[in-house]
Amino acid sequence: MLIYICYPKCTTCQKAQKWLDDHGVAYTLRHIKEDKPSYEELTEWYAQSGLPLRKFFNTSGLLYKSLALKDRLPAMTEEEMLRLLATDGMLVKRPLLIGEDFVLVGFKEAEWQAKI
Repeated sequence: MLIYICYPKCTTCQKAQKWLDDHGVAYTLRHIKEDKPSYEELTEWYAQSGLPLRKFFNTSGLLYKSLALKDRLPAMTEEEMLRLLATDGMLVKRPLLIGEDFVLVGFKEAEWQAKI
């Protein structure tokens, strides 16, 4: 079963969820603000994704900007970044789609189509 992690008010998340529903994909919905990803989950997903850790940050979010993370991230270790991401779901780029052997960050229809 896939885990779909989103923020329901996010228009990109709404598009991604509609895409999943339109394609008959079964998933478990998880609200990123109410049930934020843990350090352990983020560590696992980061390793599984093969993506740079910076791709997990919601760079257009207000919290990212207010914490001046654009300037701070380059000096942070991976562990510090993962711990920071685990403090608030709104720092995490969304939507996330977690499968048994893949992690998709953000919604790119072609990428999702290729994995599902």
